[in-house]
Amino acid sequence: MKNVKLSILALLLFIPLLYACEEKTDVVDSGTYQGVIDDVEAEETEIYVKTDDDKRLELYFNESTQLSQNGQPIQFERLKKGDRVEVEVEKVGNRLEPVAVRLLQSNE
Repeated sequence: MKNVKLSILALLLFIPLLYACEEKTDVVDSGTYQGVIDDVEAEETEIYVKTDDDKRLELYFNESTQLSQNGQPIQFERLKKGDRVEVEVEKVGNRLEPVAVRLLQSNE
């Protein structure tokens, strides 16, 4: 019984550390920003962009997000960590909706 209590206590003390290690994201005003993709979550159709002014944007794509390169539509699967992008976002409450993402330079 004592081991169970110690295990539960250790778990409860460890959980806040998981949240502390998570990198924070920023909510910016609606507009257009340039930066580099620093993470791609394909299963969530989500990217994280580190902007030129050192903000980290979390962008969940939706059915209306326009994704292009050189004016031509491309698939989400083309996006990779390290790609340079220009993102047009709309601030909706405390989150950002990606209106358009333009792949400027591929990291391939």
